[in-house]
Order: sequence, then structure tokens, then C-alpha cells
Amino acid sequence: MTNRPEIIAIDGGGTRCRVACLRSGKRTLIEVSSANASTDLAGTIEQVNKGLALLAERLSLTTGDLAQIPAFVGLAGMVGPEIRQAIADGIHLSHARIEDDRPAAVRGALGREDGAIAHCGTGSFFAVQQDGAIRLSGGWGPILGDEASAQWLGRKALLAALDVADGLRPPSPLAEALLREHGSTAGIVSFAASATPARFGELAPKVTKAAQSEDPLALKLLKHGADHIARTLTDMGWTSPLPICLTGGLAPRYEQFLPHDMRSAIAPAKGEPIDGALSLAQDLRREMSA
Repeated sequence: MTNRPEIIAIDGGGTRCRVACLRSGKRTLIEVSSANASTDLAGTIEQVNKGLALLAERLSLTTGDLAQIPAFVGLAGMVGPEIRQAIADGIHLSHARIEDDRPAAVRGALGREDGAIAHCGTGSFFAVQQDGAIRLSGGWGPILGDEASAQWLGRKALLAALDVADGLRPPSPLAEALLREHGSTAGIVSFAASATPARFGELAPKVTKAAQSEDPLALKLLKHGADHIARTLTDMGWTSPLPICLTGGLAPRYEQFLPHDMRSAIAPAKGEPIDGALSLAQDLRREMSA
């Protein structure tokens, strides 16, 4: 069919999943709910297929029309071959390259140029790209990693509020507000027992807003996250003046707490992860045509 898209790209994270295509140079974009393959595999497959169905409807096509199109699929939580195979078996795409969500974020932010990324959204990861090679770190999920992410910051804020209740930290407006909003220490524990990473991440804006009012606890938490970013990028080989992109909704909030040489190297991202996913889908299309 001549009206089919040339490529399809999917970028799924803990906050949202975006499905895009290019047809005759025009981009079409669909957004559905979050997609993390390690914490909700069935839900991720459901959201990807929902996005593809909505995309097909928008284009006046069927999902069968889309099935043979080269596609790059980047999903949070892609931590092993078993999950990759389950995704491949579950989605309606026959020519899909399925990866985690980090390569698309790197390509979107840096293109093919040298640079580093500290990505802090619902989850987090770090990358250094030099001479065409990419070194990645993090992205291991809310239990074993995702330091400096929104879910991490929200979780750390709740833990600090419990420390305040135990008399281990001095009171602060942020801690008092969290205790008040959840009713008690028991309310915080009950919330944490069932909260998803996205729900923890919803608390991060409370921390960043409190920091603007010089709340000492909020400032300490943000400094902790910034220290992790600085230490990780340095350990990965970053040196000045290699550009650093702070991507994701939270990462820019750490800028003022980074060392001076890193602040001086911060550069705007060239694009978003979905832009990177489309670029990687173009790469796949060229490989298939070669």
C-alpha cells in the first residue's frame, strides 16, 4: 500500500508511551499510558498494541497494514532476552528492533555527536557517547537502581519524613507536609506498600517546589541526587568540556547542585527520545533495504 508509513517508532517509559510514524515526511504521534516491561509486562504489551491500533485508526489503516513496516521499539524495563522475546511475541509488528529505552534517548538528545546524558524521569540512566561508541549505566529499575530519578526522589522524601517522625532528622516544612497529607506514619507506609514508580514520582515536584523555598530537607535530597549524577558521569569517563544533556522532567532541577565544570558543560538536548526512536527506525529501514 502506497499510503503506509515508511517507519514506526515507539518510546515507552514509566510515565507515558509514545507511538509515532513517518509517512511522506509527515509525523503522526499517538500517546498512551506508561509502559515498563519489567514491572508490568502484560500492561506494556497492551499499551503498545493500543498505541498501534490508535495509530492505524488515525491513518485510516489497519494494524495488519502496519505489521510489515520497519519499527524501532524502545521500552523501559527491557532487562533481558526473555522480556524482549515476550514483547516480540505480543506486539503486532513483524520487523521490529526491540531495545530498552536508553538508545533512543541518547540518539534523541545527542544525535551522533559526542556528549553525555543524565536522564532523570520516572526512572534514570546515564550515558557517554564518544567516537560513535555509547557507554550506558543505570536504568535497573526502582528496587536496584534509578538513583536521582523522580521515583527515587519521592521515595527518599517519604523515608526522610519517617526519620523526622522518629526524631532522627530536624523538622522541615516538606516532611511535615508529607506526614500531614498521608495522615500519619502508618499512612506513608501504607502508600509505599502499593505505590508504583509513577506514583512515587508524583511526589518529586513537591520536593523541587520546597527547595525553591529553601526547605533544608528538600535541598539536601536534591544535593544527594546531584552528587550521584556527578559521581556516575565522572566514573563513566566524562571530562570537561564534553557536553552534558540533562534530560527527563527532573534532571534540570539538579543543575544548580552540580560541580562548576559540569554546569559549564550543560547543553540543550537536540530532541526527545521519540525523535531518537524515529532516527533508529530509519537506520533499521536502511539496513533492511541494503
